[in-house]
Amino acid sequence: MFPVGGVGVMLVLVAVTGGLSLLLGLVLRRRLDALTAWSVALFVWSVAVIATITLIPANGAPGIVSAEGRLTTCSWDIGGPAPDGFWIFSGGQRLLNTVVFVPSGVLLVLAVVRWPRAALVVVPLGLAGLAAYSVGIEYTQLALARIDRACDVTDMIDNTTGAAIGVGIGIVLALLLRPWRARSPR
Repeated sequence: MFPVGGVGVMLVLVAVTGGLSLLLGLVLRRRLDALTAWSVALFVWSVAVIATITLIPANGAPGIVSAEGRLTTCSWDIGGPAPDGFWIFSGGQRLLNTVVFVPSGVLLVLAVVRWPRAALVVVPLGLAGLAAYSVGIEYTQLALARIDRACDVTDMIDNTTGAAIGVGIGIVLALLLRPWRARSPR
């Protein structure tokens, strides 16, 4: 049996990882400008939040999943039926899957744009990394039937779309904020 689950556990993990990310931001702030330091710290937090809300059972510990009841492959029904979103958020599951990856895409860009040459390489690789992260989450959901989640290729597409939208927003914000002009804190 998977020993933990439920919205309360998710919220505790989000708070704990938020506290750790706050500490990371304070440490990074000693070496980097504020925008870069907090973007890195918040990026780490956003990735931890994604893992929390996708890999912790939403309705408590589901117990035992019989071999007959366990899925053996991911659903390839692209755009197929998806349940409504969590009770916390309005809108459908597909919208939630897209929106949850947007902050990671934005923060990825803001974390590295201070170094424009490096950003040209890191941002596309980071976007590919976020897509791979989504694939990894979905396959983890398939492998760990006890977390009462389902592997779905539509989720992978929606997550990657959200990350790409976030990267686009991050580029616009970078052009407005121009962090490459910032001086180091020392």
